[in-house]
Amino acid sequence: MDKFKTVLDFANKQTNLGFGLVALLTAGGEQVFSSAVFKCPCSDLNFLYGMVFLLVPALALLLLGFILSRKTWKLLTGACRPGSARCRWKSLTAGVAALFQIGTVAMVAPSTWIAVALLNGNYYECAMTGTNVSAFNGLLCGAESSRVPCQQQLHRFPCGTGSDLPKVIRDDVLLTLRAQSQIVGWLLIASIMLSNLLLNCLARCTSPISYQQLKFWGAYIQEESNLINSYSAKHARELAERNLKSFFGRTAPEDIVTPSTKDWEKISGLYKFRTKDHYYSTLHRYVESGQETDNPMIRMGSTISNEPANTPAVLGFIDEGRMVL
Repeated sequence: MDKFKTVLDFANKQTNLGFGLVALLTAGGEQVFSSAVFKCPCSDLNFLYGMVFLLVPALALLLLGFILSRKTWKLLTGACRPGSARCRWKSLTAGVAALFQIGTVAMVAPSTWIAVALLNGNYYECAMTGTNVSAFNGLLCGAESSRVPCQQQLHRFPCGTGSDLPKVIRDDVLLTLRAQSQIVGWLLIASIMLSNLLLNCLARCTSPISYQQLKFWGAYIQEESNLINSYSAKHARELAERNLKSFFGRTAPEDIVTPSTKDWEKISGLYKFRTKDHYYSTLHRYVESGQETDNPMIRMGSTISNEPANTPAVLGFIDEGRMVL
């Protein structure tokens, strides 16, 4: 129960409910792996085995965070085709900044995995009993009389078998390793929370818009994201039905207006905020600017400046409908 209380406390410190849920699921997965899958080999493989379980799942969760982020694919889709405007240097620097912002969110799961694993201590115990650093092993083994046999049998300690040393010596070494692991775990949690606080404070202090407008922006983007999915599905269904009716009925197809490739491209890029504009997304900007259309009813708004501008950090994920309030 103490372990799960620690997990809940850590999750409650997340500033976003989604982040907290990811942290809880990751911590639960770590508990399952630690109790049901992880078995220290108690051999020369201890260090490699322990570090693999500590770091490789964290790396996999980091990559999964990038894979599951819509912003990653919004940024990369079509970026490398010949003549793409996103291959320019200024666009590349903005893209790197966007990837950094994606990474800060993707780091929630791997950092949670490592922190909870360190608080648990099993992986660290296994790894550090397999080190070949004589100074560290000597420090663990303590008393001079038992130091040499202790260092020779250190890799057997996590299993509790195969060692002729007294149980009290083995327990003291394992308790020392668990204490070290938990200290590092708490320091990691503290550093994550402190860096998160500082980054959020910096982003908010440099925000070009007010708190209430930021909340409105987040609500608008969430609604736009939901509606564009439903509108796209409805339009695709109508187009598919039109084509099938024409194919099977051998009739001329009805007129259905579908956005061109250029139109889709204009609303698919990451939004770059400009204080002199009043647009809340690439779609909003495209509709109000009325570019590439002959319909006078939607030819409204001011002309968009072509000057590049980076999205402020506080608006980094607002185009996904997610925002730390």
